[in-house]
Amino acid sequence: MVIIVAAIATWLIPAGKYHTLSYQDGATTFTYSSPDGDRSLPLTQETLDAMEIKIALEKFKDGSIRKPVSIPGTYERIEANREGPVEILTAPIKGIYDTIDIILFILVTGGFISVFYATGAMEEGLRSLSARMHGREAWLIVILGFLFSFGGASFGMAEEALAFYPIMVPLFLAAGYDLLVPVAVLFGGTQLGTLSSFSNPFSTIIASNAAGITWTDGIYGRLAMFVFSTGLFIWYVVKYAQKVKLNPEASYVFQCDGVVKSPFATLHAEPEAQSKAGGKTGLLLLIFLSTFLILIAGVVVFNWWLPEMSALFLASSILVAIITRMGEKNFIGLFIKGAEELLSVAFIIGTARGVTIMLNEGNISDSILFYAANMVDQLPPSIFIVIMLFVYMVFTLFIASTSGMAVVTMPIMGSLAVIAGVPGREIVNSYLFGMGIMGMVTPTGLLLPSLALVNVSPKAWWKFIRPLLLMLLVLCIAFLVISVNMN
Repeated sequence: MVIIVAAIATWLIPAGKYHTLSYQDGATTFTYSSPDGDRSLPLTQETLDAMEIKIALEKFKDGSIRKPVSIPGTYERIEANREGPVEILTAPIKGIYDTIDIILFILVTGGFISVFYATGAMEEGLRSLSARMHGREAWLIVILGFLFSFGGASFGMAEEALAFYPIMVPLFLAAGYDLLVPVAVLFGGTQLGTLSSFSNPFSTIIASNAAGITWTDGIYGRLAMFVFSTGLFIWYVVKYAQKVKLNPEASYVFQCDGVVKSPFATLHAEPEAQSKAGGKTGLLLLIFLSTFLILIAGVVVFNWWLPEMSALFLASSILVAIITRMGEKNFIGLFIKGAEELLSVAFIIGTARGVTIMLNEGNISDSILFYAANMVDQLPPSIFIVIMLFVYMVFTLFIASTSGMAVVTMPIMGSLAVIAGVPGREIVNSYLFGMGIMGMVTPTGLLLPSLALVNVSPKAWWKFIRPLLLMLLVLCIAFLVISVNMN
């Protein structure tokens, strides 16, 4: 549908192009491209300054800027290239061709997660943790809140959290909490991870790639946001849980829905649970964590990109299979199953890139950028980045997929950031923050399935989450404004 809208837009929006400046890794000059052809320019900061491109030369040399940059003031109208039925049908195919490296990375990631989850190490570790924390459930909120937020921020954990409700719901109810607490820890924790994603392949990596920057650009700021936002989230949930424990009538579930019966049976912790979660389970969990730490180190230190990252997840999958003595047939079946579960995400990425291809071939991408740039031309960067945050909050109501949102919007938003004098990483951050905040209340995501699992109404959830969302919004705005002004 979006591709059809893009095709119609090529008939309505005037065609136009910016001149662009690009840099090929290892080259000694810039390449200046215009309708008249290409020519070389000196690889100096003076060249960038003369063209009013507000980017440091080092950003090109170190690979932070990977795509051609639109040169301000060079937009010119050109002949229209209106797209028709044939282009509509071929656009998704071209999009898949254009994003095959990202798609392969996503599929291999899905295979790795499937193989790891099949070992039972994650569930066994949580059961052991639950047994250890018996009588100290407030600390359980702290630890699990951190773990599920880390899962969302590091590898895009989302639907996987649904499997833990049968364990977590009885555990938190036995501690004297209400049904909102497990939803907050599981759904809220993973969704918060979207907001502070530092290595999430389905959001940060795809968005950075689409914006033409390396995904590690801004990673330290995102790690800081992860610490602050997760700390705020845990404090808020613990405060609410303790209030409910002291006075059950303070529960928003009780106030909005009355007495709600848990859909899950009481969990009886096994006495040997703590001894079970040792040895092999500990090693598997260490491999899982190390995979993402190596991923970050590989990109930052060794300039890894999608082929190396895909190879890392494949190697970790094989290592997990060897340690658990998983048969070859079983391993291949699990790996394919995991990739299959993310096939829809892969097609979304390819189809969404097809929209970008449609706009580019129709010569209206730069026109959209030109008109948008005129609207924000006189805006200070601080105001511009806050507007982008709210834009993404609105967009999330219509596009719940982080990968789809990134591929559809980032090519234009990333170029717009250059014209507005805003670092590309901050556009990616505004996208993450906007989707992270609105994802907590958007009905098109995992919210309604999560609430349905525990028989809690959206009204009770909204009453619980509203103050936290306001605090997170203030935190995100402050982070963006400070980051832009520090540039």
